[in-house]
Amino acid sequence: MDLWPKGSAAVFFLLVLFKFSEAQNLCSLPNNVPLILIPENNNIGDIVTTLNAEDGVMAIITSQDPEGFFSISGYDIIAETVLDYETFDPNKPHEVNIECTKADSPPNTLNLKIALEDINDNPPVFEKSQYTLNVNELSKVDTSVGLITAMDPDKDDRLYYQLDSPEGEFNLEANFNPNILVKKHLDYDKVKEVTMILYVQDTLIGSEAEVSHTASTTIVVNIIDIDNRPPWFQPCTETEVGTSIICLMSGYNGKVNAKELVPGPLTLEPGPLMAIDGDKGRNDPIHYTFLGGNDGGIFQIDTDTGSITMREPVETGTIVLSVMAYQRENADQFATTTVILKVVDSSKFPPKFVKSSYEGFISEDAGVDSLVLESKTSNRALRVQATDDDFSNGYNPNLRFEIVDGTDFSITAEGFILMLKAVSPGTVNLEMRVVDTTNDESSTASLSVEVTPGGQQVKMGEFSSGDMAAVGASLAVVIVLCLVCIGLMVHRIKGHNADWKKLSEASVFQSKLGGGSGGPKEGVQYSNEGFQLDDDSGSVNGKLAADLENKLESGLKPQQRQKMMTPSAVLLSPSSPQADSSSLAETIDSEKEVKPILTKERRSEEGYKAVWFKQDIDPNTKEEVVIIPNTGEADGDHEEEDDSEGENRPDVDSGDEEGVSSDL
Repeated sequence: MDLWPKGSAAVFFLLVLFKFSEAQNLCSLPNNVPLILIPENNNIGDIVTTLNAEDGVMAIITSQDPEGFFSISGYDIIAETVLDYETFDPNKPHEVNIECTKADSPPNTLNLKIALEDINDNPPVFEKSQYTLNVNELSKVDTSVGLITAMDPDKDDRLYYQLDSPEGEFNLEANFNPNILVKKHLDYDKVKEVTMILYVQDTLIGSEAEVSHTASTTIVVNIIDIDNRPPWFQPCTETEVGTSIICLMSGYNGKVNAKELVPGPLTLEPGPLMAIDGDKGRNDPIHYTFLGGNDGGIFQIDTDTGSITMREPVETGTIVLSVMAYQRENADQFATTTVILKVVDSSKFPPKFVKSSYEGFISEDAGVDSLVLESKTSNRALRVQATDDDFSNGYNPNLRFEIVDGTDFSITAEGFILMLKAVSPGTVNLEMRVVDTTNDESSTASLSVEVTPGGQQVKMGEFSSGDMAAVGASLAVVIVLCLVCIGLMVHRIKGHNADWKKLSEASVFQSKLGGGSGGPKEGVQYSNEGFQLDDDSGSVNGKLAADLENKLESGLKPQQRQKMMTPSAVLLSPSSPQADSSSLAETIDSEKEVKPILTKERRSEEGYKAVWFKQDIDPNTKEEVVIIPNTGEADGDHEEEDDSEGENRPDVDSGDEEGVSSDL
């Protein structure tokens, strides 16, 4: 078997001088090449090479270095072991000395050198199966983390690397240089450890080589938390600003009773007062101190724990304290916060619910923000109430209701229970709390809400058919009573209408004549048929007419009686026909509502009409006197006539010229 490598480009030659007998050339090497190159990892029994020899020549191995690697069979050099390049010294090839002999001829010797060709028969190897590296957070990009290489027993092989980083935090400097570099911003609070796989290959990655060997190892990179953040007061809300993280906290609040010394640390909300190192991986010790405040030295703070205690009682007001937390080993890393203490009056009694337990009902289809009811069939909302014995009437305006646990229901400030979201049918057991907001004293009560299936409960604001029937019957009774009352009133009004009309006429008659300066004229008949028809002489109307006549007779002078004329009745002589009483009543009813006035002067205001007597009337003449309405022009004419007659009758007393003004 020919062990020469086919297409081998690298062949090393060593010049070996063979001394042949000029007379004899019994054997020789193929092509007279003194060095034979064979690949490693051969099989035992493989033919390394075959000698060229004459017939009858015998060849033997006289010596070799190292011994036992080769043998000769006829003219074939045979490998007696598997040859490995990695155990072979390339600077010292195997050496085999051969002697050829033939009868009647001097012997002939050959010096054969055998070298091994290295083939890719071994995979690369990492020294460890896992490596651990450390890198500081916030390291700059392209910062070197570490160099990890593999070894290949095949000395001529070149190794190529590839790094698998989950989020691309790291990468290699080059595929043939496994120097690991930072490629992203590293934050300890986000990533504390990165696990990667480093691959190695003895052929170019992506090549189509027939023989290729690979190996891998695990690399764990720990992100080291550096001291780059101050202390954070707790609890706080972490907020990312750019590549930085800050923690926001609004401060602490507490209450102390006026004129009372509180033993031990004060209770704060949210509490207790505490700060931690913002670099959580370091957790450096924190110290506390007061920066200032308006307490006048009444309070003190524990340097190690941050607990605030009182030295003496306070009177009143609000105390504001400034607290600083700082790292014990690095005071440059610090933070501040505010503690507000409200001084309140002490309370002897906490608020308490009127009942220790409440029970309510609501339909599952009542809807969000519906009120819990007192019973399944009621539309009256359930209301919880609380009292405070510190108040004389039990009413404390500073109470707050709340549900201790649970998000299905809530309590309004007035004590009504609201359903916040849809709840399945069943019983929901809750705990309620009432809190005095001035001193945070509280008490609790239980609440059981039965959620009924849809349609089994009367909704708020609706009525059942029985309720509607009762309301209808009640309204019917009320309407009937109203109609009866109205009928009675109409009957009474119609029955007494005539009497009221007569009284009205008499009242008007009295108002027209009662205030005049004279009485009825002698010999003149005053006729009012509306009263003449009264048969009952003792009636109210008859008495009223008689009283009016007596008043007129007794209260007027004789001269004034002659001048007096009534606008509400027609003055007739005894022979004159009587006026129609019905027409007189209609005239009175149609008059405007005015006030009767007796005056000495004529008036022109709207609503007044005056009757003036230009001359005395002789009752014996039995003349008919007619009333003439006082209009604008008539007033003027009457004034002129009055003036002229006054001049022609000097014997008339001025007192007799007084006019009577009455409301028509």
